[in-house]
Amino acid sequence: MKLILVAAMALTPLLAQDREHANGLGAAAAVFSEVMSAPDSGIPKGLLQRAPCIIIVPNLKRGEDFVGGKFGKGYLSCKKAGAGWSAPGTLRIEGGNFGIQIDDSPTDLIMLVMNEWGADKLLSSTYTIGKEGSVAAGPVGRHALAPTDPRMRADILSWTRSQGLLEGVALEGATLRQDVDDNAALYGSKLENREIVTKGVRPPKSATNLLDLLNLYCFGNEKTVSEK
Repeated sequence: MKLILVAAMALTPLLAQDREHANGLGAAAAVFSEVMSAPDSGIPKGLLQRAPCIIIVPNLKRGEDFVGGKFGKGYLSCKKAGAGWSAPGTLRIEGGNFGIQIDDSPTDLIMLVMNEWGADKLLSSTYTIGKEGSVAAGPVGRHALAPTDPRMRADILSWTRSQGLLEGVALEGATLRQDVDDNAALYGSKLENREIVTKGVRPPKSATNLLDLLNLYCFGNEKTVSEK
């Protein structure tokens, strides 16, 4: 009986982490689905089709202009060399002054990395937006940016969503930091994000809905991922 209790106690934090990431990936999928299903007030599909990587941070915590502290856990995925999107890596967003206030309403963050150079920088252990790469507020609506729009030269386009309203915002000064402990909870070992998205790591089952949605809106085919 004692051994059973010890084993149960050891499993409790692991099960809690599994639930946390299942909930987090489910929330990320819900955010993305709601944004992309509203073309008149969402992210232009053409930008998603062009972007090498996406970051989704659901339910950012309340804070004073995002200054100091850790405000959210999120997930990143990048397009694979063949077809489809990679297994998700985990990250945290820290610091920065975005010029917005988070109130008690759930606030979500979506970022598209718009070129391979930015994607490579993103897969470092830390990435400071506006320092390692340029950022611009993303457009909202059906139409992608015109080739002459200066935002087309940005490495990252970013949006926040609160109370169902999506708006572009430049996230200057925020740091994205990979979380190898959270990756260990998802994959069983402390993988770095670069390995997850470039080495064909099989995604966990809890990521299926998110990857299906990414594939559907980007490639028109939701079944291009393998489940763990």
